[in-house]
Amino acid sequence: MLDLTRFYINGEWVEPHSKDTFPILNPSTEKEIGQITLGNKTDVDRAVSAAATAFDSFSIRSKSDRLSLLTNLHEISVNRLEDLAQAMTMEMGAPISMSRDAQAASLIGHIESFQHALETLVESETLPGGDLLLREPIGVCGLITPWNWPILQIGLKVIPALAAGCTCVLKPSEHAPISASVFAELIDAAGFPAGTFNLVHGKGAQVGRALAQHPDIQMISFTGSTRAGKDVTKNAADDIKRVTLELGGKSPNIVFADSDLEERIPASVYECFYNSGQSCDAPTRLIVERSCYGQVVELAEQAARSQEVKDPSLEGDHIGPLFDEIQYHRVQGMIQVGIDEGATLLVGGLGRPEGIDGGWYGKPTVFSDVKNTMRIAQQEIFGPVLVIIPFDDEDEAIQLANDSPYGLAAYIQTSDSKRAERVAARLRAGQIHINGSAPNFATPFGGFKQSGNGREGGTHGLEEYLELKSICRN
Repeated sequence: MLDLTRFYINGEWVEPHSKDTFPILNPSTEKEIGQITLGNKTDVDRAVSAAATAFDSFSIRSKSDRLSLLTNLHEISVNRLEDLAQAMTMEMGAPISMSRDAQAASLIGHIESFQHALETLVESETLPGGDLLLREPIGVCGLITPWNWPILQIGLKVIPALAAGCTCVLKPSEHAPISASVFAELIDAAGFPAGTFNLVHGKGAQVGRALAQHPDIQMISFTGSTRAGKDVTKNAADDIKRVTLELGGKSPNIVFADSDLEERIPASVYECFYNSGQSCDAPTRLIVERSCYGQVVELAEQAARSQEVKDPSLEGDHIGPLFDEIQYHRVQGMIQVGIDEGATLLVGGLGRPEGIDGGWYGKPTVFSDVKNTMRIAQQEIFGPVLVIIPFDDEDEAIQLANDSPYGLAAYIQTSDSKRAERVAARLRAGQIHINGSAPNFATPFGGFKQSGNGREGGTHGLEEYLELKSICRN
């Protein structure tokens, strides 16, 4: 049994004030594999105090010092990549090949990207009128990360905060605490000064809310559900904190008849199902030109039937379980909603895949003949569920794509590059993927509308942790 009952505060593993514990469950077996302590306000106060004390000296450390610390962290992270991968496979069910190649590898990529962003950052410049402009760290940051991409999100928040000269308190998801604790070990081994990084496990209603309300925190960065993001924003409002949010999505994937359907449709289905559909930017609405609709439905059905669901400890490109019982039943409920709404169930449906009797595994599911007004087309399901919607012309495709409370990502499949750019310019989303293109680590990530505000990754992600100071002089 794993013992994660201590917190990392002020450079040490310490006994929490709280005595409440929470089981760590393996979603593929439903068995308890360890425990964490759920922190309280006193634990948060202790961590914030350490971060505030450390900020005085760390905020004035030179750029070269901070780059040296990032170099140390990069080397140590590479050496412990397997530990990170195994942690995420245990705690949230990512298949081990994906845990290595995408989940854990993302930390390495983001460290390198933020190293470059810091190297090129202009911390002091003279403006055209002769005044001086400084870029300085914002202060103590409260960082709240989700369970679905645990280390990626920790990397997107902690690394730019430290690179900028900020100090921080991290509250990872209580459902994915193992990888966060490994990360704390990496920070410690890299030589970051005591108090610059602090880790407190806990639930959002206690630790997350205490961070958002804390008067000595200047910035909150949150990734999670839109509902929780609203709560964070309200709790941070009294102190006028800077709040950045990366929230939900219901990303459209527009398929024009001139695209390479034989290649792009299976790829689109697999991308929807990737990480068991538990990605906020997953292309879950396949919006298809009517002239090729029948062919697309056939190709999508074939691809979905070929999607394997297996034990995440096995090598391969299969998908694993949903991360816990609550999410499993939430997805089951939304599949029932789709059936009740009258959508055509092509593949999948209710229950576990054939031959799987335990674990929180869901069936890869595809609905066709979906109307964009249906709940399965408007609400984020966060499971391996794809809906297919027809359109007649380009304007209708854009209207359907934008008819959503979310605006995190959008996808376009077409062989016409001018049309791709024309449509991309009209889509209300923070990141557009054309014909399967993937962003690099320096590409800013974030959304429009209820998908949040602010950007993560690269130079733009680093700038979120900086304040501008103008020095006016004769």
